[in-house]
Amino acid sequence: QVQVVESGGGLVQAGGSLRLSCAASGRTFSLYNMGWFRQAPGKERQFVAAISWSAGRTYYSDSVKGRFTISRDNAKNTVYLQMNSLKPEDTAVYYCAADLSRTAVPDRDEREYDYWGQGTQVTVSS
Repeated sequence: QVQVVESGGGLVQAGGSLRLSCAASGRTFSLYNMGWFRQAPGKERQFVAAISWSAGRTYYSDSVKGRFTISRDNAKNTVYLQMNSLKPEDTAVYYCAADLSRTAVPDRDEREYDYWGQGTQVTVSS
């Protein structure tokens, strides 16, 4: 069993920044691909960013590319999502997820992720 806990959400003005953190349990955290997803009110959950277990590969949705950065610190069992130039349309609950399949390429499909956190609210005011 892997526990995933997000933190760092909050209220920020448009153009501001936030850094989300995701702590995951497990001695093999360094072998998990990790992803961030978000769900806005009335919308389906969507992919935001993912990082491979080696941190050698990262992927972003077109809507956040160039503004968000995903990174990881395997020594701390933690993944980060640095969000800059935030827009009101970034408002959502952000979820972190762990994929234990150990593939070389992190997945954008939420169905490939095995464990999920409870989410953290990000609200961007205009």
